[in-house]
Amino acid sequence: MPHTSLKMAKNKTTHTGQDIDAFINSYVDVDQKKKDAYALMDLLQQWSGEEPKMWGPSIIGFGMYHYKYNSGHEGDAPILAFSPRKTALTFYVYSDTARSKELLSVLGKYKMSKACIYVKKLEDISLEALEELCQETIKYISEHHVCSCEGKD
Repeated sequence: MPHTSLKMAKNKTTHTGQDIDAFINSYVDVDQKKKDAYALMDLLQQWSGEEPKMWGPSIIGFGMYHYKYNSGHEGDAPILAFSPRKTALTFYVYSDTARSKELLSVLGKYKMSKACIYVKKLEDISLEALEELCQETIKYISEHHVCSCEGKD
């Protein structure tokens, strides 16, 4: 039997069961960001059809899927998620598709990393474009069972 000394990294972002209201009230210290967080919770719940749940210490996620990368790394992740971080609302709702790229052009005022969209205030973006981005991601994950960020480290 071959001996392997490699350990798989433990997933940092897992469902925690933490109370969402307690998180928002203790973590978010700007009233407008609190209002935006609650508005986003309602919208993402409506768009996903899933109840909000805490993932890790600061992510509010909707739905869940199991992924397994070619590297062998696997785990569970929310299908849609956001975090009301200090510097910006952080969205985990992007899939790298042609339609998603089109939607970014009409989303509004945002910054982006490989798979996260950062927005200062909800009023800075088009909620219609955000909803379509969310629907595109739900479709992508249901077809591929992995986020489009795999391999983009």
